[in-house]
Amino acid sequence: MKIQNLENIKVINGGICAVENVKAAGSREGKYGVSVILNENSTSSAVFTSNKVTAAPINYTKEIIKKGKLSAIVANSGNANCMTGIEGLNDCKDIVQFISKKLNINSDEIAIASTGVIGRKMPMDKILDLASNSCDNLKNSPKSSTDCAEGIMTTDTHPKEFAVEVTLTSGEKVKIGGITKGTGMIAPNMGTMLSFLTTDAQMSEEDIQNSLKIAVNNSFNMIVVDGDESTNDIAILMANGKSGVNINNNGVIDPNFQKALNYLTQELAKMMVKDGEGASKFMEVTIDGAKSETDAKKAVKAIISSSLFKAALFGGDPNWGRIAMAIGYSGISFDLDIISINFASKNDSIDILKNGDILALEGTQNLLKAEEIMNENYVEIIVDLNIGDSRATGWGCDLTYDYVKINAEYTT
Repeated sequence: MKIQNLENIKVINGGICAVENVKAAGSREGKYGVSVILNENSTSSAVFTSNKVTAAPINYTKEIIKKGKLSAIVANSGNANCMTGIEGLNDCKDIVQFISKKLNINSDEIAIASTGVIGRKMPMDKILDLASNSCDNLKNSPKSSTDCAEGIMTTDTHPKEFAVEVTLTSGEKVKIGGITKGTGMIAPNMGTMLSFLTTDAQMSEEDIQNSLKIAVNNSFNMIVVDGDESTNDIAILMANGKSGVNINNNGVIDPNFQKALNYLTQELAKMMVKDGEGASKFMEVTIDGAKSETDAKKAVKAIISSSLFKAALFGGDPNWGRIAMAIGYSGISFDLDIISINFASKNDSIDILKNGDILALEGTQNLLKAEEIMNENYVEIIVDLNIGDSRATGWGCDLTYDYVKINAEYTT
């Protein structure tokens, strides 16, 4: 789902704190950070990693979120608290109890998340010290949102935040804000990412879950950095209702709200890919003319996950055969004799394959133009399968020497 029409959506400042009543803060010391979001009495739901190996905070928050109500989120960076056994779960409980007392809110209304190195014990003294500092500095301001986004960074090079105001079909307005982190271990079904979203809309837990799943499936689940899926992925949406506007109209979520949430999560997702570990180029891949949306998504994911094509992107090599190869093993229905492939940059485009005919042969202007486009920082790949009406878009980055270096030295 590529957002085409941004009518009724206005980009605003403030990140997660663009929403009234949301307070945030983040503190860092070396590789460790702790961020806190206070959004009292919010109806909430979440989406989690589908990895069968899950971190202690994921297991903890899955139980907490069942009640459909949150007042706060605490998240740390530097340690994943994964494969840490009962001690890791007890550390989650201790951190939550600490936040509960500091903020005077019920412990069963606090979600917890972690990101960092797997298989190491939590440095609790340092984490609690940073948590205390964040609790003492909670504010509703653009800077607070940025501090919060910085607090959860690992190999990220910059904080990632976004906010919008959307005019609903009724003419009423609501706001949505969010922060995220993640640059590596990013694959479909989310990646080593934490994403926290807020809105001042009135929403039921069921509406939040339905709306969040749609948005995640068309944003965070449509990006790839390296094809590895994390143990700690989580996306939470909290609705505090401060606008007094209910986005459910006769049992249907307002389409403008859904479009705005899709747009916001896609922008956050693209920020992660652009900041992919070692990445120097960003690619947007669209499959059009597929038999079904499922087929379109499978083909997109195959292309953006292909190490061979990602390496070609890094080298500026218009090796479109690697695109055809990826579509071929994606498991979808297609006819190679009728597909079209187009390469585009921000200012130019060229047909590589048109209805099965190869146009970018050795020595042609089409191939020379394709080489120029592949050397740009932004490359768009458009594939038309010409067998249906469905389409999907996903985002990825190149595979560079620096990616290997970063991950070869991650714990050393």
